[in-house]
Amino acid sequence: MLHPSDFFDLSDQFVAALFAECDYVWQAVGQIAHHVRRLTREKQTILGEVMPGAYVSSRAIYLGAGARIEPGAYVYGPAYIGAGCVVRHGAFVRENVIMFPGSVLGHASEAKNSLFLPRAHAPHFNYVGDSILGHRANLGAGTKLSNLSMVSEKDRGTGMRPTIQLTVDGQDYDTGLAKLGAVLGDDAQTGCNSVLNPGCLLGPSCLVYANVSLRKGYYPPATIIKLRQTLEQAARRV
Repeated sequence: MLHPSDFFDLSDQFVAALFAECDYVWQAVGQIAHHVRRLTREKQTILGEVMPGAYVSSRAIYLGAGARIEPGAYVYGPAYIGAGCVVRHGAFVRENVIMFPGSVLGHASEAKNSLFLPRAHAPHFNYVGDSILGHRANLGAGTKLSNLSMVSEKDRGTGMRPTIQLTVDGQDYDTGLAKLGAVLGDDAQTGCNSVLNPGCLLGPSCLVYANVSLRKGYYPPATIIKLRQTLEQAARRV
């Protein structure tokens, strides 16, 4: 239920390598930096297009053939941006981001320490922190994948934050991660302006409706999470 294979198609060896030796899907988040070093070979390789007005730092960055960095975007890195990916105008690629072929980071969107599996899209005004987007996963405009609890204060003695705890089917799990955003399984989608709070695990084909603030925890495959509102309509004096 919580193994990477419960969330993603791992038949592609390049995708499967990201989850090697992971018993729980969130463990892959802590290994992203290692895989960025492996994939970039700790050097800069630019095979795609960096358009005028885009900025790419001198850090280890791989930009695959047919990939495009649009004007106003900033790739700080280190990052692996695969073939055919698009980093759109005004997007910000921070440290340790892996974008597999066909994925998109869109206008005014930010990604940090995250995995984008093939054709995953965060296309408009999104924040993707310490998260994993499965094959063809899509974030509606304004979706935020929050990665740090509001009450996650550093210990005065150690300077460390508490790790994120999850309870699934009555069993408690310590993720071992102080920062954990969301995991979206293959084909999962969110509606506009939704917020996934730290530690949300969405199974494949889950749908989160617009404006939902989703609590941490596990949501089974093909679940629809709806927000019910009560609206009133009144006559207007003109």
